[in-house]
Amino acid sequence: MALNSSQMLALNDYRRYGRQMILDGFGLPGQLKLCNASVVVVGAGGLGCPALQYLGSSGIGRIGIIDHDCVELSNLQRQVLHNEETLGMYKAESASIALKRINSSLKIDTITEALTPENALSLLEPYDIILDCTDNAPTRYLLSDTAVTLGKPLVSGAAQKFEGQLCVYNLGETGPCYRCLFSKPPAPENAGSCEELGILGAVTGIIGNLQALETIKILTGLHDSKPTLLLFSSLSTPQFRSIKLRSRKPSCPACGQEGQKIGAISEIDYVQFCGGATPDWESLGLVESNPEHRIHVKDLKAAIDVKETIHLLDVRPKTEFEICHLPQSIHVPLSDIVANPSYFLPQSPSTSTYIVCRLGNDSQIAAEALRGLASDGTQIGVVKDVVGGLRAWSKGVDPQFPVY
Repeated sequence: MALNSSQMLALNDYRRYGRQMILDGFGLPGQLKLCNASVVVVGAGGLGCPALQYLGSSGIGRIGIIDHDCVELSNLQRQVLHNEETLGMYKAESASIALKRINSSLKIDTITEALTPENALSLLEPYDIILDCTDNAPTRYLLSDTAVTLGKPLVSGAAQKFEGQLCVYNLGETGPCYRCLFSKPPAPENAGSCEELGILGAVTGIIGNLQALETIKILTGLHDSKPTLLLFSSLSTPQFRSIKLRSRKPSCPACGQEGQKIGAISEIDYVQFCGGATPDWESLGLVESNPEHRIHVKDLKAAIDVKETIHLLDVRPKTEFEICHLPQSIHVPLSDIVANPSYFLPQSPSTSTYIVCRLGNDSQIAAEALRGLASDGTQIGVVKDVVGGLRAWSKGVDPQFPVY
């Protein structure tokens, strides 16, 4: 039987998408659904890159990419659509170029402005499904509230260290939203980033690919619409664990039918709701305080050069100490100093103690722990932490010292 024009693909697309079209339950109808669908990916980073790669390859009709950040060298370990040639370029533009190399006929909306409460509704409304590939709490709540308001599914992923998680929010009539599960955000100082905590690149690839898979299942009608939270741990056996979720909470201020509502999205300060901006630890490590309590890297270098007798402690985790360290330094984890500070004083009070860390924050905690011993009469001598830590050492003393 001949197909009418509305039921047909471009001739080359039968060959391009044939391997998925022959799947039971997928077929030509599934491919046509993808071709007529639109998705928007918020965040073209570790999660967004693999998600975009497979969404673009699957034949999604229209793809939006929202990201106002630029490509940095540290991104290339996991953000697989970017490369050395696109360093400094907007991630949304870099990702768009990479997708066009896969399929030149893709329709891509490249958006290099930040998603805000003021523009979220207008930017996300044109798309069928929203993918949350971000890494911060304020944007997660903003995306969830927007998805509820627009009545669209939100495919959300997260990854840190060796672990990740995946959930589809606001799916169907009763699917819970992000607020149903996480009514209170974590404190900003406890919501560590990949820069602070680390991330195995392949973990973001797994979660990002799963986001693409869930999106394709929803669009083609293959999803069972049951709300679940999928947890992944690369070092566990088994690596995946699925948790059944309840339907949306009636008392949820975003999607529930009871209680007080959150109000208009454009009027919500999501950053303040999440406890304020995430601390800029590098800047905080450079903040000047009591000059008797801190030493600058150039002054530390001068003390080393004149062979002054010093007690130099490095309070970073062992893994970081083994990446790079100053030759004169002694590794002492921060937790050990805080638990038993007197044990780490030099034998002679005339020996100055200097404490260093990565950015100049943990070293302040360690120095305060040592100085606190003076309250009971202990002779502690000079105790100072290094302003800006080893990052400042690399910038101000030794450009060959590794920055990670």
